[in-house]
Amino acid sequence: MSNSTAKPNDTTAILRLDKWLWACRFYKTRSLAKDMIDGGKVQYNGQRCKASRNVELGATIKLTQGTDERTVLVKGLSEQRLAAPLAQQLYEETAESIKLRAERAELRKMNVLFAPHPETKPDKKMRRQLLQLKSQQ
Repeated sequence: MSNSTAKPNDTTAILRLDKWLWACRFYKTRSLAKDMIDGGKVQYNGQRCKASRNVELGATIKLTQGTDERTVLVKGLSEQRLAAPLAQQLYEETAESIKLRAERAELRKMNVLFAPHPETKPDKKMRRQLLQLKSQQ
């Protein structure tokens, strides 16, 4: 008999890591979650793992989403993809992770200010001037 109807706080359910990441809405599809795990972007209790790894309550999962890194603690299990507010109850992000994400977001914002993009595409004359400027440096 399988545990296909696992409750969010069921402690006896056996659940694959890729399915848990998908159910918690970290990744849009299970195959994307599996690819991230296989690519080493997800660590389970500080170690690289396989997508078929069983998730346990209290485990620490470090994952990468784009440019952000998150460290979360498993609080619940669910085999079904839930609504976002319910999915957020299945995990708890650590305070250090939240602080680090905020710092990196601020750095990305500051970087945009120091390297602004022009409003229009440079024309032929402007491109020549840019090339001349770059060659002088």
